[in-house]
Amino acid sequence: MTFTPEAENRVLVLAPRGRDAAVIRQLLDKSGTSTVICPDVPSWVAELRNGAAATIVTEEALVDEDTTALDAWVGAQQPWSDFPFIMLATRQAGRRPARAATLIERLGNVVLLERPINAETLASAVASALRVRRRQYQARGHMLEREEAQMRLRDANETLERRVAERTREVEAARETLAFALDSAGMGSWDLDLVHDTARWSGRHDAVFGYDRPAISWGKADFLGHAVAEDRPLVAAAFDRAIETGILDIECRIKRPDGAIRWIAAKGRAEYRSDGRPVRMAGIVLDRTDQRATEEALRQAQKMEAIGQLTGGVAHDFNNLLTVIVGGLDMMIRKPENTERVVRLAEAAMGAARRGEQLTQQLLAFSRRQMLRPQTLNPNRLLLDFRPLVERAAGGAVQMVFDLDPALDPIRIDPSQFEAAVLNLVVNARDAMEDTDHAARITLRSGNVRLDTAAVSDKGVPPGEYVEISVADTGSGIPPETLARVFEPFFTTKEVGKGTGLGLSQVYGFTRSAGGYVAIESEVGGGTTFRLLIPRSSDPASEEAGSGSGTALPLRRAGEGDTVLLVEDDEGVLGMAVESLEELRYRVMVARNAREALEYLRGVERIDILFSDVVMPGGMNGSQLAVEAQRLRPGLKVLLTSGYVANLDEGQVIGKGELTVLNKPYRRDELARSLRLVLNGGAD
Repeated sequence: MTFTPEAENRVLVLAPRGRDAAVIRQLLDKSGTSTVICPDVPSWVAELRNGAAATIVTEEALVDEDTTALDAWVGAQQPWSDFPFIMLATRQAGRRPARAATLIERLGNVVLLERPINAETLASAVASALRVRRRQYQARGHMLEREEAQMRLRDANETLERRVAERTREVEAARETLAFALDSAGMGSWDLDLVHDTARWSGRHDAVFGYDRPAISWGKADFLGHAVAEDRPLVAAAFDRAIETGILDIECRIKRPDGAIRWIAAKGRAEYRSDGRPVRMAGIVLDRTDQRATEEALRQAQKMEAIGQLTGGVAHDFNNLLTVIVGGLDMMIRKPENTERVVRLAEAAMGAARRGEQLTQQLLAFSRRQMLRPQTLNPNRLLLDFRPLVERAAGGAVQMVFDLDPALDPIRIDPSQFEAAVLNLVVNARDAMEDTDHAARITLRSGNVRLDTAAVSDKGVPPGEYVEISVADTGSGIPPETLARVFEPFFTTKEVGKGTGLGLSQVYGFTRSAGGYVAIESEVGGGTTFRLLIPRSSDPASEEAGSGSGTALPLRRAGEGDTVLLVEDDEGVLGMAVESLEELRYRVMVARNAREALEYLRGVERIDILFSDVVMPGGMNGSQLAVEAQRLRPGLKVLLTSGYVANLDEGQVIGKGELTVLNKPYRRDELARSLRLVLNGGAD
């Protein structure tokens, strides 16, 4: 008889008394098992003949019934078949009645479960029976195939067995090689059952999480439990994303049993059933702590390498500027009565000081010691302001050409990151022309471009209006095998000590963070062009970056009784600021740190505006003082000033509070204008 797969995978239920049959069906429905409830023994035997995977039967349903037909069916089973019976029996105080014991013996493959039975036990017994039956079906298939092919394969059996053995050895060897390779690379493997939240994992996996001996259990909840509290939501979100996308890629911090905090990376892929339900996720995990520390050290080394290349030129420029300033002041002190000469020398010294300020700001931007925030800017203006530093980086032997489109659209970028990217490209271009025989030339161009769908199909950005900034050199070009790797972190073709391989990675990261991409065109012997494509901004360009027009603005003095609480720890700057404020007719209250300032703020004296340095000793910086001051005096106006921000956290506090910052060094007129802008709520 031929049975359908649907019939052969059914579970028959014979439990005519009470609600046992309904409860069993409800339980099996939860696991997706097909069930058929039989009302009596004859219909049950008939369904057995039609095909089934297993049956659940109560002891009382058979004891007093005629089982002749059942015995005949059991005895007539094929050699491959040993049909599984799950019998629900009443708990016995002594030996089971002889009739019941004989019946169980005749049935053969019987799992006897004494009631009461919990749902988990019954479900496990059914699952085990179904597995056994599936194996029997497999055995039946093998027997049929063997019978059909026995004559044809008899001569090939020996060869087949040898091939199977060889393949088994190959698989085992591959598995051992993979395990050895993963362990050698410090990677632990894991295989998570998403249905039951159980897993298999390697010994290296345990070591990564800080266990000397195998962990008792492992699952998604265990992973989340090891993640530090701040990273746990990110890890949970990464797992949820992986369920949808099929790919897990997460880097987070974990806390080991000994209390150590470590960085780990976990990567994996999900497996789905035919109905789309995720059932499995497997992958690797590795400790990234040491690598992250090395990467950070190399980033700093790359930054310092670039600054080191500029040191000589910068020192030369500063010495020239200081010569103008020191020499002018010396001559003014010698003949202070010559007013015309004093004014001329003072103007020259002021011009030199402003050029020094501009150079300092460029260096701070490159070293990322500024308060960084994205701005909508005209990149031409940044490039022109940045031009002296770029030309020094290129060196005197290289012709530096600027070809900038005057109608260039604005873009939204972080100015310091943009300048660092351009500087990296210029330094790379310069190095690429060291051994060329022809004239060395670097061309920096800007222009507007429109990219259609075909142009960006493989770039991960939408089509539309873009601004292109390109750096082209006349160097030796990049070989194809190297071109494919130029953006890889730590990949470099430079000699040891001359490059870290992070410069172009910074360029790539900058363009991606700006919503664009970077493209390369290179010909061996014909030079290289790097093209930065950044989306055009619909917002108007800000005038914040750059040197400005220098147009004189009318002096803004204090209003009647306006009082400034001045907080500055440097005595020289403090004296200059007090003199400037008093000249602007402000009443000045002086504090040298946040603690002294808070004493004034807790008092009752009038204070119209807090004017504080950002970087101060004593445990509380200017931005934190501003928050506390506005808590003590709601609505208090605040103006901050700083030459640089010691770390990113301070810049972030400033950004969150939307506070006005006056950059050092500042002139009296700039101070006057900033104070009035803040006091007037932004109105000039």
